[in-house]
Amino acid sequence: MEEETRGDVMNDHRLRTLARGLGWASLGLGAVQLGAPNTVRRVGGVDDSTVARVMVPLVGARELLHTAALLGSRLPERWVWTRVAGDAVDLTALGCAVSRRRGARRRRAMAATAAVAAITALDVYIAARGDRRLWRRGLALHAAITVKRPRGEVYGFWRDLENLPRFMIHLESVRVIDQRRSHWTVRGPVGRAIEWDAAIVDDRPEELITWRSTDGALHNTGTVRFVDAPGGRGTEVHVELRCEPPGGVVGAAFARLIGEHPDQQVRDDLRRFKQVMETGEVVRSEGSPEGVHAIRQLRQRPAQPMMSGRRS
Repeated sequence: MEEETRGDVMNDHRLRTLARGLGWASLGLGAVQLGAPNTVRRVGGVDDSTVARVMVPLVGARELLHTAALLGSRLPERWVWTRVAGDAVDLTALGCAVSRRRGARRRRAMAATAAVAAITALDVYIAARGDRRLWRRGLALHAAITVKRPRGEVYGFWRDLENLPRFMIHLESVRVIDQRRSHWTVRGPVGRAIEWDAAIVDDRPEELITWRSTDGALHNTGTVRFVDAPGGRGTEVHVELRCEPPGGVVGAAFARLIGEHPDQQVRDDLRRFKQVMETGEVVRSEGSPEGVHAIRQLRQRPAQPMMSGRRS
């Protein structure tokens, strides 16, 4: 076990070193594209394109954003998929350039396409390795919020598990089987339903609820703690979750690309929980906790309550 743990640490270190190496590569590419755009267009065989005059500096700016994410993050491997998305755009543009050119320009465009394809393969390899390791270890998520309600009331609302879909946006339903067991259904990637059974394994009234999945598609465990907030400001709610990303590697990558990485989702769910407890409803608006990067934001109608009724 000790050797396995040491090996995991070494593999994580190598993976992060590779991811940061991509960050330095983005820095170099961005600097060249911004500092010498005409040279880049000539090498790429698109020096005759007016569109490329605009696009090359924009791509350079994008590369610098990749640099900031990859070199500034404690877990740079989580950001490699942003490079893959950029690679896909670049390959599409270069493919169009190749099809529209002849002679020397076509040859230069083909060489540039081959180089970008090789870079894309490296990006995909590192990104996929990162997601595989994330999947193997599972996701460890932590979030907390203060709710201006008494601890007993907050605990009681959460303990009635059928209340959870009222603020957990992806949770379709929770069906209580008995005092300990329940059946959960969520919307997974690309609308696929994911279901599992769960059991409460520790229940301390007004203090703590711990559960774990017992059967189904999503293996997870979780604990929610209820603590009096300082100064009589209500109740602190602390949530700890460990789970496999919905849909495995594909689900994790998809969630990241649309801006819905699970740790963000947990924080958003807690903000909605706070709204429900304090006002009795969740108001959908541009300032809602769903976040402008979540794909569901596109389907929202401003200021429409999810539920009626207000707490006194």
